[in-house]
Amino acid sequence: MSILHTVNKSPFEKSSASSCIAHASEGSAVLFYEDGVYAADKRTRFASSVTGAAGVKFYVLGPDLKARGVGEDLLIDGVEVIDYAGFVDLAVEYDKVAAWV
Repeated sequence: MSILHTVNKSPFEKSSASSCIAHASEGSAVLFYEDGVYAADKRTRFASSVTGAAGVKFYVLGPDLKARGVGEDLLIDGVEVIDYAGFVDLAVEYDKVAAWV
């Protein structure tokens, strides 16, 4: 079963992002949105967790990046920027959506 994991909390305030990445299995995806976008910043300690998650696709919601002043050039390599329509497409593509709050 493929799962889309969503994280909307800052990785500096809650452990949602770390827990999510640790539990995401091959064939699943993780979407960072709202304050969760900070977990996709290559300058943070979370970069190694993201790059080390074999077989997991990572996405970030572009409008939330922009709202927080995080440029796409600061994203971890391989993290794909999507828009709201892309969020909907991911929710339809995966068998299940798990929200990490």
